[in-house]
Amino acid sequence: MPELPEVEAARLALEEHCVGKRIVRCSAAEDTKVIDGVAPSRLEAALVGRTIAAARRKGKNLWLVLDSPPSPSFQFGMAGAIYIKGVELSKYKRSAVSPTEEWPSKYSKLFVELDDGLEFSFTDKRRFAKIRLLDNPEAVPPISELGPDALCEPMQLDDFVQSFGRKNAPIKSLLLDQSFMSGIGNWMADEVLYQARIHPMQTSSKISKEKCKALHRCIKEVIEKSVEVGADSNEFPENWIFHSREKKPGKAFVDGKKIDFVTVGGRTSAYVPELQILDGADAAAANRSKKGRDKAEENVGKTSKKGQKAAPKEGGKTAQKTSGGDEDEEAKPAKRGRKRPAKGPSKKEGCPSDNEDSLGKEETVVAAKRPQRKKR
Repeated sequence: MPELPEVEAARLALEEHCVGKRIVRCSAAEDTKVIDGVAPSRLEAALVGRTIAAARRKGKNLWLVLDSPPSPSFQFGMAGAIYIKGVELSKYKRSAVSPTEEWPSKYSKLFVELDDGLEFSFTDKRRFAKIRLLDNPEAVPPISELGPDALCEPMQLDDFVQSFGRKNAPIKSLLLDQSFMSGIGNWMADEVLYQARIHPMQTSSKISKEKCKALHRCIKEVIEKSVEVGADSNEFPENWIFHSREKKPGKAFVDGKKIDFVTVGGRTSAYVPELQILDGADAAAANRSKKGRDKAEENVGKTSKKGQKAAPKEGGKTAQKTSGGDEDEEAKPAKRGRKRPAKGPSKKEGCPSDNEDSLGKEETVVAAKRPQRKKR
């Protein structure tokens, strides 16, 4: 999912290349899942003829301020991206399309041409993004519900430390909570926690003041560096966990140290167990949980072993006697004290059905006819 650095890179590109220019042509996709709350034709009509006055962002949301309301607002979702024709932009890897092969891309949801011939497009391969037309984007959800922007409205250190003391959620979950602080997503949360040496499952209120200070500093450093390089991950420092966080377990390392993975708040979190250590009650709770999982796995293993041992007992010897080892349902002998019922006539002989009652009736008829044949 594009996070603050990727969206800020898009905003800066729009500000540099598009602000002050008039929209002369516009094409919105007939996709009501992405074009939200407005008909594509109305969106097009509202934009054509307007001049772009500014490009704004809060958290992972971006909007264009026009010379008069309303404004188009972009929520990037899982794979939203801004492309400007002829302009090199860093893209979130899962957002990447090929504008050089096809322009506008088949994934384009809003295409815009400006009065100087410049063109840009908002694309979304996975259709989780939203494009809205709003009179005041900051006054309505989702932007109105966001916490302070992690780049433009950073918390003061004292406020930051105090706010953590009031939260009992795991620190990773708190960092992903956009109402607490907006702009940080999954990869950034993993990065700042790794740099600050804090376990993602550590309860926020249990983090020491020193660790809170370290986290405050790391958030600032990671955001500023990623924005400075235009969200180009190839330019991220080599000692960032980012470069290995999507590798397979057992094959992921950073600075020679093993990366492990844990699920926190429904999101996969990468961390280094050697450096990010759970403290106090959180560590005890994690140990209890691990012991419970290990015991459950052990019980499952014992059950499966018992099943494997029991299988030959049930059919091994019998199978050898009856079918040379290839046992099937019909080869199984009848239980002691019970005789197999005689097979009834087939449907070709006039058997009306295959149930037990009809088989019994047919056997009686056959038995009654046999003495008559002898008399003849």
